[in-house]
Amino acid sequence: MPFKKKKKCNFALMSVNVKKWFYLITLSIIWGSSYILIKKGLLGLTPLQLGSIRIFFTALILLLVGFKSLKKIPKKAWRWIIMTGYFGTFFPSYLFAISETVINSSVVAVLNGMTPLFTLILGITYFKIDFRRNQAVGIMIGFFGTVILVSNEFSLGSASDGSYALLIVIAAMCYAINVNLLKYKLPGVPAMAIALGNFVAILPAALILFLYSGFSFTRALEDPVVQESLVYIFILAFLGTALAKVMFNDLVAISSPVFSISITYLLPIVAIGWGLLDNETFTWVQWMACAFILFGVYLVTENKKSASK
Repeated sequence: MPFKKKKKCNFALMSVNVKKWFYLITLSIIWGSSYILIKKGLLGLTPLQLGSIRIFFTALILLLVGFKSLKKIPKKAWRWIIMTGYFGTFFPSYLFAISETVINSSVVAVLNGMTPLFTLILGITYFKIDFRRNQAVGIMIGFFGTVILVSNEFSLGSASDGSYALLIVIAAMCYAINVNLLKYKLPGVPAMAIALGNFVAILPAALILFLYSGFSFTRALEDPVVQESLVYIFILAFLGTALAKVMFNDLVAISSPVFSISITYLLPIVAIGWGLLDNETFTWVQWMACAFILFGVYLVTENKKSASK
């Protein structure tokens, strides 16, 4: 009997590990593709319009499939739901859209690779989390790879305005706050309930920004460029926000914050891959940087008995 019980526990652990890696890879592909969708969306929309419409579409999708899940949110959890809504979705949605009016989409993805570093720092500072030496080393190696990619992209002249790059750094800090709050302030709350609660909380503010964005419904009906942009944003909302948000919330629940946010180290590789398909060049320096990033992810996510689950 003890042997069977131990075998059952090992199987359950293996299932969780497989699920964690499935989420990690799937979300990396989805969110790595979101930057090119934002770029395409900006062809016919302003950053304020794009961010607001993205939130509208996502809120509608989540309301249609998970309205009843709102009842599963405890009253005392709503303040954290509101905070994660703004830090995890509202601010980044607009910051990314604004930054991509100047900075190449692949560079934006690369800069977002600083999120794990901020996540670990916040977790240690405010939530007193335990961490392994390999995690700290992995974070630094991945960050080093990110720096190489950033330096290479900037040397190619794809971006020159540091203030726009700073917007991505702020977005990365928002994500770091979000993932720590999800893990330590909202345990036990269903992933769908959190996701829908987030959008219910931020929808009024998004509506206000939309009203001041100068969006023309007449132009939307007549201009094919605007219509095409709206299609891209709907795809972004459905896959990159609604579906991915629920998956990410579940990933945070079954893993550590550092593991969860390691997605941002894989995003640049996917984003640059889209650049290759769009006939962008990819140098040996970029390949080397990607190797550092992948090795950093391996160290951060390596499963050991001493790791905190």
